[in-house]
Amino acid sequence: MIVLRKEKPLSHLRQEGFVVIDKPRGPSSHEVSAWVGKLTGLKAGHAGTLDPQAIGVLPVAVGIGKKVLRALAECDKEYICIARFTPKVPEEELKKAMGQFTGKIYQTPPKEAAVKRVMRTRVIHSLRLLEADGELVLFRVRCQHGTYIRVLCEDIGEVLGVKGEMVELRRAIAGPFTEKDAVFLQTLADDKELLSIESGVAHLPKVVVGNSAVGALCHGADLAASGVAAVDKKIYKGAMVALFTAGKELVGLGIAEKSGEEIAEAKKGIVVKTTAIVMPRDTYPRAWNKK
Repeated sequence: MIVLRKEKPLSHLRQEGFVVIDKPRGPSSHEVSAWVGKLTGLKAGHAGTLDPQAIGVLPVAVGIGKKVLRALAECDKEYICIARFTPKVPEEELKKAMGQFTGKIYQTPPKEAAVKRVMRTRVIHSLRLLEADGELVLFRVRCQHGTYIRVLCEDIGEVLGVKGEMVELRRAIAGPFTEKDAVFLQTLADDKELLSIESGVAHLPKVVVGNSAVGALCHGADLAASGVAAVDKKIYKGAMVALFTAGKELVGLGIAEKSGEEIAEAKKGIVVKTTAIVMPRDTYPRAWNKK
């Protein structure tokens, strides 16, 4: 059990942004984010629940950073897993079976999950066998959010005709955050500044907003074509995008109404529906003055 020292709120921390916790085995993700909130004296929330027995990268948003949690909850994840297949399976058979679980797969959440147990599709981007030692198998998987690795192990075992079970699980990557960004709960009380709120959307395609449009966005308007200064042309219609000022300050998030190329060519109309604004209303004149 982890016991955190009773400390005063960390006034030296920025009042917004992220801290990436290297989650230990035992506490729930909710408990971890609650501890971070107590240490910082700010409201905190996590992105992407980890099983209590799983360890690794758990992004926790602090303060206004909570407004962009959705961008992290829906991003891809990467895990390192130890599974047990009983009885032992030849390595070549393992590789062949794992090859059937890349691309679109079907999963039913486990009974322990706090979601409705209905069949759903998920995407496995890569699944690589790292090592096999008897019944124990080490593999690395990059997958769509909401993929249950415990279920993946069981399903691979079913294809092999043996019992498959997850033994240990570590999350190595969550969206833009990796193990290099992570700190232990025990060291969070040391002189550790939060990662910027912009770091939490680094994986999203970007739209640069003209200075004249920032104020309207801060007051709840959607982004019109006339307010676009620059756009990532790889954006597809329906994609979540990050809205930035020319000064590289995050204004908020939105959903693209057109592709990047269409946005670049548009002369009028709404091109991005805003879903979250993080820039306070009283700061937008400062953004207007940036060159």
